[in-house]
Amino acid sequence: MGNLEQACFVTGIGTGVGKTFVSAVLCSGLKSLYWKPVQAGRDPESDTETVKRLTALGDEHFLPEFKILQTPCSPHEAAKIEGIRLNPDEIHLPTPVGKFLLVEGAGGIFVPLNDETLYISLVKRWNIPVVVVSANYLGSINHSLLTLAAIKDQQIPIKGIIFSGVANPESERVIESYSGCKVLGKIPFIANPDVVAVQSAFQKYISWE
Repeated sequence: MGNLEQACFVTGIGTGVGKTFVSAVLCSGLKSLYWKPVQAGRDPESDTETVKRLTALGDEHFLPEFKILQTPCSPHEAAKIEGIRLNPDEIHLPTPVGKFLLVEGAGGIFVPLNDETLYISLVKRWNIPVVVVSANYLGSINHSLLTLAAIKDQQIPIKGIIFSGVANPESERVIESYSGCKVLGKIPFIANPDVVAVQSAFQKYISWE
């Protein structure tokens, strides 16, 4: 079981919504540890390498992946292609002392780790709050509300929602209203983000308590 005040899990409403960038912003602002349990593909760098580059935090802030897969697709499929099976029972939540731990998932909360286990089952076992990253596109209201409803259905605590990218106030209002979840921040699109931009984004756009 996780410590509700010492860790969080970052998931997206789908792939390509800015989850890794948001993770970098949170890690920079919180000076947290970062852990990506399963990395599938490096195009051109892993998510850990991206967060390290965007935060300029020391190596001591980054925990090694449980598994690095070379194929850029769903973890369960990448593992099959590479002739292995991911065993969720072997993926143990680290218990660091004195630092906040940010865990980044792969894609959305229903991404499979193998033919029997979805990521949401792992997060439920860990019992740590979830930050849901949403981006505004046609269909994002549906994807956001489905993701939040699924997490609630499993009685997993939700820390809140972070909107990433181009703003759509009406979509954001509807998602907040229907879900009843707190909005932790709205990070606008930042072209070619660097360390300074990531550091300032936490102060400007994130409300973390």
